[in-house]
Amino acid sequence: ARRAAKDLDKSYESINLIVAHMGGGVSVGAHSLGRVIDVNNALDGEGPFSPERAGGLPVGGLVKMCYSGEYTHAQIKKKLKGMGGLVAYLGTNDGREVGKMIESGNTKAELIYKAMAYQVAKEIGSCGAVLKGDVDAVVLTGGLAYDETLIGWIREKIDFLGTVFVYPGEDEMSALAQGALRVLEGQEQAREYLA
Repeated sequence: ARRAAKDLDKSYESINLIVAHMGGGVSVGAHSLGRVIDVNNALDGEGPFSPERAGGLPVGGLVKMCYSGEYTHAQIKKKLKGMGGLVAYLGTNDGREVGKMIESGNTKAELIYKAMAYQVAKEIGSCGAVLKGDVDAVVLTGGLAYDETLIGWIREKIDFLGTVFVYPGEDEMSALAQGALRVLEGQEQAREYLA
């Protein structure tokens, strides 16, 4: 988010962003004037389905599965997080593998990958509503942001929101270090996040 602010030549505290981090899970957050005001809980598998997470599911079917007597609590959790998403549909959590499947003519893989792009775009769009359409930029990050085909499918649906930055890769450690530095330099106060 701060990198996008820098690229916009504005302060993070003066802009509205939508940030989608696409890794094993997909988190999409609405950032308004320096604060995250809404975000899906990707750690528990909410939001779009992803390489390893089931994403939003029909609740009735999930409840039925939970009370079927066929699965333990741990098995249900594993189906939602770890063995959900692309793993459940295609047997892999690797976007590069899915790309190879698509290149070899696997129409099921293409349909599923496009569905994931659709769900990511839809979650981004919902954050656009949270921000009342006042969006300075959309930021796409994470390992899946290296996949130009996937990014293209997402952009087809979100370009109307305005500027889209693509920053492939994982920058969590750098972001944590920069946050600690801002605290040490007195630019912001340390915060406590409770689980």
